[in-house]
This record gives sequence, C-alpha cells and structure tokens, in this order.
Amino acid sequence: MIETRQLTKVFHDKKRGDIAAVDHVDFRCQPGQVFGLLGVNGAGKTTCLRLLATLLRPTGGSATVNGFDVLREPQKVRASIGFLSAATALYGRLTAYEVVQYFGRLHGLSDAALRPRMDALFQMLEMNEFLDRRCDKLSTGMKQKTSIARTLVHDPPVMIFDEPTVGLDVLTARTVIGFIRQCGQRGKTVIFSTHVMSEAEKLCDIIAIIHGGRILAAGTLAQLGQRAGLAGLEDIFIKTVEAKP
Repeated sequence: MIETRQLTKVFHDKKRGDIAAVDHVDFRCQPGQVFGLLGVNGAGKTTCLRLLATLLRPTGGSATVNGFDVLREPQKVRASIGFLSAATALYGRLTAYEVVQYFGRLHGLSDAALRPRMDALFQMLEMNEFLDRRCDKLSTGMKQKTSIARTLVHDPPVMIFDEPTVGLDVLTARTVIGFIRQCGQRGKTVIFSTHVMSEAEKLCDIIAIIHGGRILAAGTLAQLGQRAGLAGLEDIFIKTVEAKP
C-alpha cells in the first residue's frame, strides 16, 4: 500500500522564491488497485512520484510505501518498488535481453528464478522479436518496453509508472496500458501518472486530480462525475481545476 499524509515538497527559486511543487498531499493507494494521478504538465505528478521512490526528500509531511517510511527506511522502500521514470535511459551496447538480465541479477535473483520471470515479462510486453537487438538500435516503443521489463523484473509489490506512454505509438501504448492493468489485477499496488484523459478513464480504479501541487479531487470516475454533475472525465477535470480556490 502507498499512503501519504500532508506530503510536501518546496523548491527555492532565486526569482520566484519558494515554490510548493507538492502541497500537503493526502491519498491512499491499495493493493489490487490502479491509482491515477491526473494532471497537466507541471502539476506536481513527477515530483510526487519521486518523493515516493525516495529520489527526493520531502520538505514536510510523510509517506509510507509497502509499510516502510520513505525517510526512515528508504532502502526498504526501494526494494519494494519498481519505478519507471520518463527519463529512464538504457545502455546502448547491451541487448534488450542483457539489460533485463543484468537488472535481475542486481536484485539478487538466482538464474533459476530469473529466467521464468524474464520469459513471462517478455511475453506480456510482446518483446520476443527484438530481445537480441542492441538498445541503441531499438525504436522508442521497444526501449520503453525494455525499461518496463528491467524495472519490474524483481516482481515488486508496488509499481510506480510516470507517464509511461509518452511518445509511444497507439499499438505500443495499448500494450503498455494492458500490462499495467494486469499488474493491478495480480494484486499489485500501482500508481500511474498521466495527462491523457482517455488513459485515466480506461485504466484507473481511483483518479486523483492534481493541479498546482495539490489534490483537488479524488475518487472513482463515477464519484468524481457525481460531485461535478458531469459525465466525461475531460469536463470533470476542467471544472475541478477552474474551481480551484
């Protein structure tokens, strides 16, 4: 499970002063659930996920991931998560297979445990056709699938996806979205950030609308629609953001 309590991250800018990129954020993400952070670019989605992944230290508040505090137990948090960032890079001279294998061994998986895990990921992500290609020869979609496989090769209980479909073609994005849905169905705790309304609408069990670093509304699509008096997620989002005090 992921739980945040008044989670805050403030950055200092010489011209603008203190800026709260994440502003007293509260939410809870349960196992078997895909929790979506929906917001425009610059809304605070990535900063929030980096706090959960212990890549940034909170300015205030707290967060626990799989029962571990992000400040007091960062190593246990990291061992519990798979974190896919939009900025993830691959070593070009290794093949897709070698990259995933290398990360599996970094996580301490034995060869007996690693091989079936890799085979399952390659099947789910439709990677078998390019496993022997070097990463510097892969397309954007192939690279993203390889990044997902290496991120999740140790089968973590918590999965964090930051805009995983950016720059992907429709077919590859559909495969990635389907894979994330399967993760939730397998009982994983999944948090997923996006600015694409259709992705959030189709994939997420709970949607949290984030804007200006704050969670403005959260709930199922039906709950959000009932509160806003609207049906479509795009209309709900716009009304929620425009009503921000």
